[in-house]
Amino acid sequence: MSAELSRRALLGLAGAGAVAAGVGAVGVARAVSDAAASDRVEFYGEHQAGIATPVQSHLIVSAFDVNTDDVSRLTALLQQWTAMAAALTSGHEVGDTGAFNGAPAAPPDDNGEATLLPTANLTITVGFGASLFRQPSSRKPSERQGSDRFGVVDQMPAALADLPAFPMDALDASRSDGDIGVQVCADDAQVAMHAMRAIKRVAFGTCVQRWSQTGFVSRPTDDSTPRNLFGFKDGTANLTTADELNAHVWADDEPGWMAGGSYLVARRVAMTIEVWDRTSLAEQEDIIGRRKGDGAPLSGGDEFSEPDFEAPLVDAPAPLPGEPLQQRAIPELAHIRLAHPSRHGGRRMLRRGYNYQDGIDDLGRWDAGLFFMAYSRDPREHVVPPLAALARDDVMNEYIRHTASAQFAMVPGVRDPSDWWGRDLFEGTSPF
Repeated sequence: MSAELSRRALLGLAGAGAVAAGVGAVGVARAVSDAAASDRVEFYGEHQAGIATPVQSHLIVSAFDVNTDDVSRLTALLQQWTAMAAALTSGHEVGDTGAFNGAPAAPPDDNGEATLLPTANLTITVGFGASLFRQPSSRKPSERQGSDRFGVVDQMPAALADLPAFPMDALDASRSDGDIGVQVCADDAQVAMHAMRAIKRVAFGTCVQRWSQTGFVSRPTDDSTPRNLFGFKDGTANLTTADELNAHVWADDEPGWMAGGSYLVARRVAMTIEVWDRTSLAEQEDIIGRRKGDGAPLSGGDEFSEPDFEAPLVDAPAPLPGEPLQQRAIPELAHIRLAHPSRHGGRRMLRRGYNYQDGIDDLGRWDAGLFFMAYSRDPREHVVPPLAALARDDVMNEYIRHTASAQFAMVPGVRDPSDWWGRDLFEGTSPF
């Protein structure tokens, strides 16, 4: 059977998959063959997939607010979501009867829009916001002193502290924060939509979707670093090795239930594309600190050369009175200089950014930019310092504005089919 047919063919076979005891079985209509699994990402493991997984082409991130105070309903939903995610990422439909074999008078178990599509390296990744632990009296971070919602406020990680207010922030509260964050990534847009649609559908009555953001990344024909909508390569100096991930991304055992998890900071960065498009190439490169063509730092070398921040500007004109005696190849306020780990104690983050395009605004300008996502073991040390430096001094701020912000404690990986997202938090079991 072909890879396409093995994805979702001949629905309505025996159900598979179950949530933990006491919640009941969640059936999963299997595809006929599991032979073609080259486009599947393993769901079970120490860490959630979708964090260090190679970036897929399409993204949907949604935040949900829990509209019940009943912890049993919340944990039942988390178990159901976990079983669904294990099924979907394995190439199965959700439900006992799939999309087409159910009772004609009842809604189908599966919406069917991903029938015969590949699994497309689908990943589904879940995390908890600060407001899941302590119900805020309002959405203003300074007023998050509400009640212990589900009896786990003493297990709220210190690393989930509110982000500071950065200069030039223009945050839309309705598109920020949230009790639960769900990240769906896939190499097919419709496969990603199918997964998020299933997640939202079963949340009805327990959660309401607060906001959602789609994104995309296009891989060049030579498989080089993708580019953002400003035309520059994005992700050149990202973390890649297991040692780097252990040092900068995966959380340790404080609190215990987060061991093997990570913390996500997401920022919606709107780009004033029309203004950027009228900016000279030389100025664009000075703002970034890299050559636009090959991505090399302005100090020389290739894309992956370490920037030399002391390198002088070649053929620099004689300085005017009062100017520094020597101009640098990489300007003092260049983006890569301000964000470089050498300025922030060597701490780094795993960036997983996606371009977005949401039509045009009421003035006819592109509503487009970068959905910035950064994973780290502690945002207070790995993410906030470079963001603060950039917010204060980055010349790029003339061309961007931060319009939304969210932060989630992305739970550790699911160990096996009896495990579920958040089990260690809500049941107090041992970490992975």
